[in-house]
Amino acid sequence: MSFFPKQPSSRSGATQTIAFDASVAVTNAFGPETWQLRLVADSACCYRVGDGAQTATVADIFLPANTIEHVIVSPGQRIAAIKAATDGLVTATAGTLWITEMS
Repeated sequence: MSFFPKQPSSRSGATQTIAFDASVAVTNAFGPETWQLRLVADSACCYRVGDGAQTATVADIFLPANTIEHVIVSPGQRIAAIKAATDGLVTATAGTLWITEMS
């Protein structure tokens, strides 16, 4: 079994932002030493990480507002985000997602 525990001591690298409302993707792919991301958004959103161009939908991974999340990725992948759907206690509003590459 392979386990990749990086979060507590990873070095931060480049940071990109996505101003999301409809689905928006980052313009730059993750760097060659990026194996983990640190994500935080000022509004609830859904995001998708993968190879090539990405399009997020409200059915993708949910990230609550003002919550830090660490995600394992591969170099060269990209991320897209969209505002979360209004549902229960979540009100859909546009916001910004900060993506920090960790190595």
